[in-house]
Amino acid sequence: MRYFLELSYNGMNYHGWQNQPNAISVQEVIEKALSTLLGQETAIVGAGRTDAGVHAKQMFAHFNSEVVFNNDNLCYRLNALLPKDVAIQNIFAVTPETHARFHATSRTYLYRLALKKNAFNFERAYFIKQNLDIPKMQTAAESLLNYKDFQCFSKTNTDVKTYNCNIMSVHFELIDDELHFTIQADRFLRNMVRAIVGTLINIGLGKISLSDLDTIIQSKNRQEAGYSVPAHGLYLIQISYPESIKK
Repeated sequence: MRYFLELSYNGMNYHGWQNQPNAISVQEVIEKALSTLLGQETAIVGAGRTDAGVHAKQMFAHFNSEVVFNNDNLCYRLNALLPKDVAIQNIFAVTPETHARFHATSRTYLYRLALKKNAFNFERAYFIKQNLDIPKMQTAAESLLNYKDFQCFSKTNTDVKTYNCNIMSVHFELIDDELHFTIQADRFLRNMVRAIVGTLINIGLGKISLSDLDTIIQSKNRQEAGYSVPAHGLYLIQISYPESIKK
C-alpha cells in the first residue's frame, strides 16, 4: 500500500528537507520515527526539497508499507515520537502509482517581510529597515506572469532539465506590520522564490527599475538578479493534487 503523510515543520533547526550525510534533515527524523513504529526500514519521498532554514506549513510525502495500521493511531504515535518542530497532520492511502513530487499540480510559497522591528517575529520574518514602494513591487511581481524561463533566479549548479515554470498567481498583502509575498506555480527552481523577493525588494528600494526586471529575466543570468533573501522568512504553505490520487 502507498500512503501520503501531510505534515508541517519549523525549518530553523534543520539543514533542509532532504537527507544529508553530515547534517540533520526533516526527512531523516520522520523516517527514523516511521521505521520505529512500523518495525521495518521505511523511506519517504517528499513533494519537494526545501533549503536549510525554510519552513513548511503544508508538505506531503509518500511511503510504501505492507504493515496494517490504523491511520489516526499511527499519526498520533508519530507525533509523540517526533520533535516539537515537526508535526504530522494526516495519513491517508493513495493509489499505488501516486508520487508526492510528480503528481503535485501546484505549490504555493509565502515570504514574510517585517516592516517594523518586532521582538517576537525576528526568527519568522525578514526585517527591512528602509521604506518600500509596495505598488511598484506589486506591478513588478505581476510582470512575472509574462514569462516562463526563470533561469536568472535559479542556483547555478543544479541538474534541472528546464528552467521553465508556470507561475499561476503572485501578489503582495499588508498584514499588520508585515508585507506578505505569495506566489503559486506548477514548480519552482532552487532558490527561485528567495531570489525573486530579493529582486523585488531592490525595485521597492529604487535600486533598479521596472524595465530592469525584464532585462534581468531575459539575461538568464543569476548574477544579474537581486540578492537571495534569508531562509527564515520563507514558508511552503500549500501543495495541490488531483482528487483522483486518493484511494
